[in-house]
Amino acid sequence: MEAHSISVHPLTGDPTSAWKELSKTQKVIKVNVKIPSKPVERDKIRFVCMSDTHSLMRNMLFDIPPGDVFIHAGDFTKCGQKDEVIQFNKWLETLPHKHKVVIAGNHELSFDQKFSDLFKKKVTSQLGSEENEVLNYGNTKDDILDAVREDDIKQYLTNCVYLEDSGVELYGIKLYGTPWQPEFGGWAFNIKRGAECLSKWNNIPDDTDILITHSPPLGHGDLVCSGVRAGCVELLLTVQQRVKPRYHIFGHIHEGYGVSSDGKIIFINASTCDINYVPKNLPVVFDIPLPEGFTKD
Repeated sequence: MEAHSISVHPLTGDPTSAWKELSKTQKVIKVNVKIPSKPVERDKIRFVCMSDTHSLMRNMLFDIPPGDVFIHAGDFTKCGQKDEVIQFNKWLETLPHKHKVVIAGNHELSFDQKFSDLFKKKVTSQLGSEENEVLNYGNTKDDILDAVREDDIKQYLTNCVYLEDSGVELYGIKLYGTPWQPEFGGWAFNIKRGAECLSKWNNIPDDTDILITHSPPLGHGDLVCSGVRAGCVELLLTVQQRVKPRYHIFGHIHEGYGVSSDGKIIFINASTCDINYVPKNLPVVFDIPLPEGFTKD
């Protein structure tokens, strides 16, 4: 693996400026996609992608399109409480897809052991302070404590393949999922921009066909409402220069919903919720030809 051929960009800490420089040699082609009206062909695999549903599945005013593989790119809960995970798992069971692949996002606080341990320590050291203050996670201290006290939260995801810096092969197509994203507000799976992020991206296998991250790469689906870029420059360089997947699926930046391409790779921000946490963005659907020697049976 040529993992170390990617180096930390000098402007890694300022993604907006990094994109200003990189965009001079980058293509960003907007891709308009629609939900297919016809069933998937026998010699193709249909992927249905969503992200950032935040326990709001009941508020969706659309049906989930059928397909062979359902992908969720993280933030399926508000803060990772056990009840939220169980609710999401029950919802997954109702979906018709044969395979369901899920990664965590920054809202799955209970899935990040390091976050859980630090939060429990912090609360213990602050006993006697404001009992149930509302934190910047949009949840109360009690909500977060309820989430992080669960020892093995992943056991409740029984209706999917859960990926965390790991991969799965389906129909001869290799998928890899990772939840990390550049530091933002002290949430789960937050790491420092630059070398720390790159160390996670270095684990992505070269032969990945479909990459699922919670974080967007720089320049694709990462523009926030304030006009700054939130994507990771090292993720973009890793995807374009080393891994070169056919598809890169992510979420995290709700207002970045949509599909784009650099002419070689299809980038999909599959965020279901918009900036106001209304789950109105449709799933993104694409078909991949079945590799030779593989069948759907």
